[in-house]
Amino acid sequence: MSTVSPSSLDRAIPLDRIRYNEQGLVPAIAQDYLDGTVLMMAWMNRESLEKTLQTGEMWYWSRSRQELWHKGATSGHLQKVRSLRYDCDSDAILVAIEQIGDIACHTGERSCFHQVGEGKEAPPANTLSGLYETIRDRRDNPLETSYTCKLFNGGDNKILKKIGEEAAEVVMACKDDDKSAIASEVADLFYHALVAMAHHNVELRDVYRVLEERSK
Repeated sequence: MSTVSPSSLDRAIPLDRIRYNEQGLVPAIAQDYLDGTVLMMAWMNRESLEKTLQTGEMWYWSRSRQELWHKGATSGHLQKVRSLRYDCDSDAILVAIEQIGDIACHTGERSCFHQVGEGKEAPPANTLSGLYETIRDRRDNPLETSYTCKLFNGGDNKILKKIGEEAAEVVMACKDDDKSAIASEVADLFYHALVAMAHHNVELRDVYRVLEERSK
């Protein structure tokens, strides 16, 4: 997977526009470039931002150690930069990253934002990713009353038949130019396609990667 070249990153964010706080720091949010999951928040100063732009990998400023911090240099969980943006006040940075090893948190979790109440929960991503995780959970932890589980129990014959039916209904809704029906039928088609993917152990992120490559 290719990353954005340092030369293009250098043009992406003007260093002199960033408004640092009294300590010379600016908050940086690291977000998965494929599904939008917020992975972590850390601090950057001008030097760490410069090194990030030069190398194409994330560098932060450690307030506890008072030193530059090359994310993943020890663990191997590097963060490859895909894009950088700064907000309307120029005092916060949003970085789309490719997280090597799919672990951003020092606890071993994918995201630092995994705590909910007294327990742990997968961090929110986009709607399709959340739906796919629910479908996989139904596959791995069946519920007798679940429609999704009934599809899995029927195997390819039942799952693929439903995909064919839903695809035909999308076609008919489009021919009728019924916007509400189109949205509803496409949602059904997406859902049944995700069930088929889960049945065949295909990762949704692999689909995102294909779409990302084709978008070029």
